[in-house]
Amino acid sequence: MDNDRFIENCKDIIEARGIKRESIFVIWSCKTLQNNKAILSYAEKGAPLYELTHNGDKKEIYVDTYQKESNECVEV
Repeated sequence: MDNDRFIENCKDIIEARGIKRESIFVIWSCKTLQNNKAILSYAEKGAPLYELTHNGDKKEIYVDTYQKESNECVEV
């Protein structure tokens, strides 16, 4: 699957969860061989991150959802 089609599929999956498509944006994406991975979110305070992975061999997309737990400053 080409990357543009994968991103559209990702947006479809998130939109099906009740999120307005126009508020969904891509944070990061990549394609390696027949596989794709992307991290998306939407424009709302406290919105989760969605990590979507396309397994090109099995023709499946896996969705992991992450919620921000903390934001800390660490001195180095």
